[in-house]
Amino acid sequence: METYSWAGAVALGFLLATLAGTPVVRGLFRFVDWQARREALRREAAEAGEGGPELIDLRLVRAGKELPGGRWLGLLERAATYACIVAGFPAGIAVVMVVKGFGRYPELRTPDTAKGERFIIGTLASLLWASLWAGLVLLLRVHLKIG
Repeated sequence: METYSWAGAVALGFLLATLAGTPVVRGLFRFVDWQARREALRREAAEAGEGGPELIDLRLVRAGKELPGGRWLGLLERAATYACIVAGFPAGIAVVMVVKGFGRYPELRTPDTAKGERFIIGTLASLLWASLWAGLVLLLRVHLKIG
């Protein structure tokens, strides 16, 4: 029975770490863009002496359209991070990061900083999200003495 409980906890944690991470990371991009847009609007209004400047483009959301495959890479990154932690091989996360970095390097070598910002923010958010669920599953294992 303990084996089934452990397998269920690992499977549920995996689904939460991978699939639920996509809307979380996308929401973070929108929040960062919103903060930057709000600050730019404040500056423009102060310089113009009036309210009502044009809205600026959402930089990180736009950069996401220029970095194809980001959603799938994020899913795979979170899956690999989760698997490495639950399997007791956290050093494997470094391998995932190296592969991702080399794979995106040509696309990130542009004057547009939004791509690099999106890469870093998305990577760190994905790592933290997957690590959170892996840690919770491992804590559950210890607490319930299963597996």
